[in-house]
Amino acid sequence: MAEKKLGAIHYNWPGYDLEGFAQRASEIGYTHCEVRASDIWTDDAVDGAHRAEEVRELLARYGMQISAVEIGNDFLQADPADLDAQVARYKARCKVIPLTGCDIARSDGGWNRNDQVPQEQWDAMMLDAFKRVADGLEEANVRIALDNHGVTTNDGDWQLSLIQRVGSSRLGVNLDTMNYRWFGHDLEKIDHFYEILAPHVFHVHMKDGTGSRQDYKGAALGDGEINLSYAVSLLKKTGYDGAWTAEYEGPEAEGGTGYEKCYGWLAENI
Repeated sequence: MAEKKLGAIHYNWPGYDLEGFAQRASEIGYTHCEVRASDIWTDDAVDGAHRAEEVRELLARYGMQISAVEIGNDFLQADPADLDAQVARYKARCKVIPLTGCDIARSDGGWNRNDQVPQEQWDAMMLDAFKRVADGLEEANVRIALDNHGVTTNDGDWQLSLIQRVGSSRLGVNLDTMNYRWFGHDLEKIDHFYEILAPHVFHVHMKDGTGSRQDYKGAALGDGEINLSYAVSLLKKTGYDGAWTAEYEGPEAEGGTGYEKCYGWLAENI
């Protein structure tokens, strides 16, 4: 039987530095984790210093491997020079990611902070940026997992359209099982997104909860309204072999209690 790659996310465990997280997560049973950009890069310069090998070795001491690296991009920029800088930094960071022992850049599309970019420009701006970064992915040996995150990329039909228009086999999806619901889609629509995106999933955030926007409440896996078992069945059917990465946003975050409950669900259902 293939190893179950059960993972967790470092950056929303309160009260733990990276080593404390690794120790606690490994005690629970996790063997994989996603790390964030600030765990790897120590500044925002294009050729910024990094500690990829150091982080890889630290996690290995606790029997853990990196499943994905948040690359920390924002492709919605009002100033073209700022977008150029984002693309250049993205390409530079892709060259670093393999040093962590994984090949997945967990990517955002854009955040449109301070509402600087009109919504009618979002698609064209993100499409152009992803086309530009896709050019160097083969050489870097990196895959992009585009997250359905925030308000600009939380539509599975659009995600599939973007992948098809960029036309790179190295652009896929980080499937966050809850974020579509947070955005406001109903459960039937969310299942549709799972169906069309499953063949394109490079990494997954297993997340549960109830409600949308101001009514959203995070929950341990299996305790919310998301059809997690359906998502799992579709991913298994397509041969997904990445980590099943828990992301917990419920009320029992302290001490990793919520993540312990999520691990129990994953161990039983994956």
